[in-house]
Amino acid sequence: MTQKEVAGITPPDIPSMTGDLVQLIRAKPVTGADLEAAALFTLDAMANILAGRNSDPGRILLRWWGARDSANARPEPSSLAFLAGALCHILETDDLHRASVVHPGCVVVPAAWALAERRGLSGTALLTAILHGFEATTRVGMGVGPAHYRIWHNTATCGPYGSAMAAASLLDLDDMQAMHALGNAGSQSSGLWQFLETGAMTKHLHAGHAAEAGLKAAELAAFGFTGPPQILEGEKGFFRAACPDATPEAVLAKPNEPWQLVLTSIKPWPSCRHTHPAIDAAIEIRRQLTGTIDHVLVETYQAALDVCDRPVATSDYEGKFSLQHAAAAALTLDQVDFAAFGDAARSACAPLARRVRLAAVDPWKSAYPVNWGARVTVITTQGESLAVERTNAKGDPEAPLSRAEMIAKARMLLTHGCHPAPDQFIEGVFAMAQGGPVPELSLS
Repeated sequence: MTQKEVAGITPPDIPSMTGDLVQLIRAKPVTGADLEAAALFTLDAMANILAGRNSDPGRILLRWWGARDSANARPEPSSLAFLAGALCHILETDDLHRASVVHPGCVVVPAAWALAERRGLSGTALLTAILHGFEATTRVGMGVGPAHYRIWHNTATCGPYGSAMAAASLLDLDDMQAMHALGNAGSQSSGLWQFLETGAMTKHLHAGHAAEAGLKAAELAAFGFTGPPQILEGEKGFFRAACPDATPEAVLAKPNEPWQLVLTSIKPWPSCRHTHPAIDAAIEIRRQLTGTIDHVLVETYQAALDVCDRPVATSDYEGKFSLQHAAAAALTLDQVDFAAFGDAARSACAPLARRVRLAAVDPWKSAYPVNWGARVTVITTQGESLAVERTNAKGDPEAPLSRAEMIAKARMLLTHGCHPAPDQFIEGVFAMAQGGPVPELSLS
C-alpha cells in the first residue's frame, strides 16, 4: 500500500463519478441572478421549517428535541439539520425537482443553514452552497431511473449527496475531500415508501436523516475520513443496489445547463406534487361549472397513481396523497389550503372523491418525468362534459409563481408557524443575496 493510500487519499487513477460531479458543480459560474433565485428557494424552505412546527408531527419532534439530555447545550449542526429537515417536509408545501423526483430544499437548506449559522458565514456563502447542494442531489436523482421510485423515496436516497455537497462548499473542502464526503453520504442512502400504507410519520424522518447524514459525512471528510469514490457506479454501489433501470450518464449530462435550482418547482398547494396538475385543472373547471357533478376522470402518469391512488382518505396526511380527494376538493372548495385536507373538508368531499376515477394514459404517461401533467374531465348529471388539461402544473418553471406569490406563500407559512415578524424575516433572507448575514432560525 502506498503512502498516499495509507493517508487515506484516493490515487488519481481511480475514476469516480462523484469526483467528476464535484468538479462539474464547482466549474459552474454563480451570477447575481442565481443568488437571487437561491434566496427565493431558501425562503420557501425556511418558511416551511417554521410552519412545520405547527403540526402534530412537528410538535412531537419538538417535544423529543426538548427532552434530550443535551437540550440545554448548543446543538451540533448535524443534529439541528436533522430537526429542521424533518420539520421542513411535514406540510407537503416544500419544493420539488421533477426530473429527479427529489424535494431538494428540505434536505439541502437545513444542512447548509445549520452549518453556516454555527460558523457565522455570510449569506452569499450560504446561497452558493445551496446552489451546489441542489445540483448534486438532483443530478444523482436524475440518474436513478423510474423503477427506484416505486420502492425508494428519492428525497431520502439522493438527498444525502446534496447536503454533503452543500456542506463541502461551506467547509472549504478540496475536491478530493468533497468526493469522500459524497461517498460516505451515499452509503447512508435509505428511505422506503412503506409508510404510505398506514400514513405513518416516517417521511419527515427521511428528509431529516438525509440532511444530517450528508452534513456529518462532510464534517468527517474535513478530518481525513475517507469514503468510496465509486459509490454511484461501483459493483456494490448505489445504482447497482437500488436502481434496476438507472441511467448513470444523466448525472454528468448537460453540464452547461442552468443551475438545477432554477429548474425546480415550487408548490402552491399543501399536498403531494403529483396531485397538483389535477388540482390546477380542476380549479379551472370549477370556475366554469354550472351543473351538478356526476363523476370525474383524472388522466395522468403512472407514478402519480403509484403514490396517490387513495379513494378514501382517513387523515390529513392521506388526503394529501389522494388524487381522488385532491380533485374533489379543488372542484368543491373555495381554496385548496391546509383546511382542505382536514376532517371537515374530507368528510364534505368524500362522496365526490368516491366518484373520481383515475387512469394512466399518454401523453402524460410518456412525458413523465420531464413534464408532470394531467387532464381532468367532469361529467355532470345533465350530461355536460368539461375537460381541462395541464402539461405542467402551476409552480413549475414553465408556469412559475411570481415573486409576489412566493412572498405571499412564505408569509402564509410563517404566520401558520406563529413567527412574530414574518416581513422582517423575509427581508433578511433576501438580503443574503447581497452578502447580508444568515437570519436566525429559532425552532423552539
